[in-house]
This record gives sequence, C-alpha cells and structure tokens, in this order.
Amino acid sequence: MTACWYEIRISEVLDSRWSQWFEEMDILATSEENQGEGTLLRGCLPDQVALFGILSQVRNLNLTLVEVKRISQP
Repeated sequence: MTACWYEIRISEVLDSRWSQWFEEMDILATSEENQGEGTLLRGCLPDQVALFGILSQVRNLNLTLVEVKRISQP
C-alpha cells in the first residue's frame, strides 16, 4: 500500500505541541458552526498501521473522534 493523506477530526482543541504524539501530522484548530471548536489532524501516513497508531493515540488520550477521512494531497 502506498502512503495516503488523511484528515482526522477530534472534538478537543489541541495545539501544535501535540504533533509529536501524532506522527508529526499538521494540527489545525477548527471552529464549525454546528460542531463548535475542535482540532483537525492532517498529514500523509505511510500505511494503515500508522493510521491505526494515530487512532490508538486518540483513544489512549481519551479524545473524542469525530471523523476520519482519506483525502487527496492538499
């Protein structure tokens, strides 16, 4: 499998210091009218093992997962 770009949306607000916890993904604050504030993790992951590692970190940190989306390169 080749590397893919992903966006992972969580409800909590994180700042860029958390990047090392999430495979150096970009961490972007979001503010959605319907969903309130949150965080979007965006980046290229080499395989599904890395994706599941990120999702495990979300679970281990007791963060609220809102959405996982595979995207074209931004």
